[in-house]
Amino acid sequence: LHNHGSWRPKPLLDTARFTLSFNSWHRKNHQDSQALWKHEAVQKYLETLSKEYQQVSHLLSADSLNDFEQRTLRRRCADLSPIAAAFQEIKEAEREVQELEAMCTELDSRDEKQLLELALEEKESLDEKMNMLCRKLFQLLVPKEKYDRSPVIVEVTAGRTTGGDICQQFTKEMFEMYQNYADYKRWTFDIVNYTPAEIGGLHHAAAHISGENVYRHLKYEAGTHRVQRIPETGMSSRMQRIHTGTMSVIVLPQPEEVDVKVDPKDLRIDTFRARGAGGQHVNTTDSAVRIVHLPTGLAVECQQERSQQMNKQIALQTLRAKLYQQIIDKQLSQEQSTRKLQLGTRAQSERIRTYNFTQDRVTDHRISYDARNIKEILSGKEALDKLINRLLEFAEIEAVTQYLENLQALEGGG
Repeated sequence: LHNHGSWRPKPLLDTARFTLSFNSWHRKNHQDSQALWKHEAVQKYLETLSKEYQQVSHLLSADSLNDFEQRTLRRRCADLSPIAAAFQEIKEAEREVQELEAMCTELDSRDEKQLLELALEEKESLDEKMNMLCRKLFQLLVPKEKYDRSPVIVEVTAGRTTGGDICQQFTKEMFEMYQNYADYKRWTFDIVNYTPAEIGGLHHAAAHISGENVYRHLKYEAGTHRVQRIPETGMSSRMQRIHTGTMSVIVLPQPEEVDVKVDPKDLRIDTFRARGAGGQHVNTTDSAVRIVHLPTGLAVECQQERSQQMNKQIALQTLRAKLYQQIIDKQLSQEQSTRKLQLGTRAQSERIRTYNFTQDRVTDHRISYDARNIKEILSGKEALDKLINRLLEFAEIEAVTQYLENLQALEGGG
């Protein structure tokens, strides 16, 4: 087909070619999916894909195609069909909105307040439908990441602060938040390691979470989380002094098959007694296992099971996942030299979110998004799910935006 010049495929989005940077230009210009839909480059790109779908559908009816050409066109048609259908659905909804806007203008001029109120309610409903359809379209355009459907290991670690235990307390609250979120999403949450602090907080913990699209929802939680609050006890609480602390979250995807060879000679395996969430010993035998990978210095612990052998197997699985992640990060750093944010990496250097208890506000710095009611966020239910979905939407918008910028630069010889 290429030789005869009758059809050339247009590229679909390839997220490996750019970084989700959430830059300031994007924040100013594309606050939601519907705003991006109205961009001229988006319209042009989708028109091109829609025309290609019609062309491919027409070519499939030709009798002169051989088996290879038929298979190639069918695959392309399957890729383009849902995009073309969503594109037309949005076009129809957009026409409905325009007609309703014209009706509202007319009703306003005739001072038909009751009918105008009904029309405005319908317009608001149509606007919500438009945004939902645009989101659906961009989800079709942006390919899913390789590990989006994978289970994960989530690790939380308290940072350091002076004059209080707010980091350890906050780390405990965050770990419980993810545990509640797993319950809210009907995922399975298995604690792998739990190291409590002496005064009721948490130094470090890890959990294995499995279910539907776990990594997709939790991958942007990885990074440094900052807390600002007045400690509940001590001199600072009496003086109403605000303390700032941090904790870090690591999210490791767990592919079903992690083929990383680990030489037993490279491992140091220690055993110790498992400790429970309240700091107490949960059994009287050395069932907990710590494994150190000597060449890299990576260390993992597991005290989930009463059996030392089972804990050893889980710890080895976690170690392989961490070694595998190092391989992935190395490949990404070679392909993309500037990955400034946590998105898509495991870098812990950048603060991604601030939880300000005195102002009852949670701020995600990557998307300049503020949410009120910290307790609702930390409960790990609807409010957290809304924040996570907002991040996912911005990531999809950013992916489309950057791709089209790159495409325009190539077409313009830039």
